[in-house]
Amino acid sequence: MFRPVADVVLTAPYRKPRLIWGIGLNYREHAADLSETAPAEEPASFIKGDHTVIGPGEPIPLPWQSRRVTAEAELGLVIGRECRNVAESDAWDHVWGVVPVLDQTAEDILARNPRYLTRSKNFPGFFSFGPAITPTAEVLDRFGDIGRVEVATVCNGRLHRRNTVAAMMFSPAELVSFHSQVMPLYAGDIISTGTPGAVHIRPGDLAECRIVGIGTLGNPVVDGGPDPLRTRADGLAPGGDGE
Repeated sequence: MFRPVADVVLTAPYRKPRLIWGIGLNYREHAADLSETAPAEEPASFIKGDHTVIGPGEPIPLPWQSRRVTAEAELGLVIGRECRNVAESDAWDHVWGVVPVLDQTAEDILARNPRYLTRSKNFPGFFSFGPAITPTAEVLDRFGDIGRVEVATVCNGRLHRRNTVAAMMFSPAELVSFHSQVMPLYAGDIISTGTPGAVHIRPGDLAECRIVGIGTLGNPVVDGGPDPLRTRADGLAPGGDGE
């Protein structure tokens, strides 16, 4: 028996992707936001753990270690079958579908040293995806060309930045091909293709990724709480007042 979508609560499509590849600075405008130069010859990438995964409507907790966390709307590629050393022309044969993503960054940590990229990207709640994966065939039928897909970063209902996939430095097919030459990609792996713009988020905000024709993903932002080691040292229970 089928249930109407309005009657169900959608969460992350799955919780344990084997591998999440994130792509940095894949739009020139976003590179300019960070006073960085966009890579010209090879994509800049990093890996995220599955402990970062949340789904639609789940809170993004801001870690006590950071004073500036940003949310980044991105188009995610879900690998459908194993690929290794594939050509760009064959890349889409290995992508099952696409999905809205919100990728979070502790920008102040990253600004201290670019080698802190992994740390700045891997706090719990720093990777949201969903609510649904749209099969590749439907995307291509709907748009004709993946380059026409438009990704928008939105905060509290206000558009922060948007751009089309065609404006990426490295196309989705290039990203699949390139990373399949680094290591095998397996079914369920996700490549998050980069953001047109990152927005500074604070407790009480609602961060969204909007991709027309694909879906809208939204997550509320909450305070992640105090430093648990400091509160213990002060004789306080985390979140308590010591009384």
